[in-house]
Amino acid sequence: QVQLVESGGGLVQAGGSLRLSCAASGRTFSTYAAAWFRQAPGKEREFVATVSWSGGNTGYADSVKGRFTISRDNAKNTVYLQMNSLKPEDTAVYYCAAAGSRWGTSRKDDYYYWGQGTQVTVSS
Repeated sequence: QVQLVESGGGLVQAGGSLRLSCAASGRTFSTYAAAWFRQAPGKEREFVATVSWSGGNTGYADSVKGRFTISRDNAKNTVYLQMNSLKPEDTAVYYCAAAGSRWGTSRKDDYYYWGQGTQVTVSS
């Protein structure tokens, strides 16, 4: 079993930066791919970024490519999302997720474990 707890959200002006963290419990976390998703009010949860079990492979949604960076530190059981050049349309609740496999995808249904989310608000 894996439990995930996100932190690092907050209010930031457009053009600013935030770093989200996802702390995981469970010895198997280092063998799972992980990802960040987000959900804005009235919208469906959407894929943001994914990282493989080793951190060697990453993938991003087109809307964040070049601005966001996902990484992980398996020694600390933590996944990060560095968000730069933030835009008002990045405002959402950001969720960390872990898959039951080593390689990540952009599909919500491939992720078995989810955190409670952290709010990110970008003001214009």
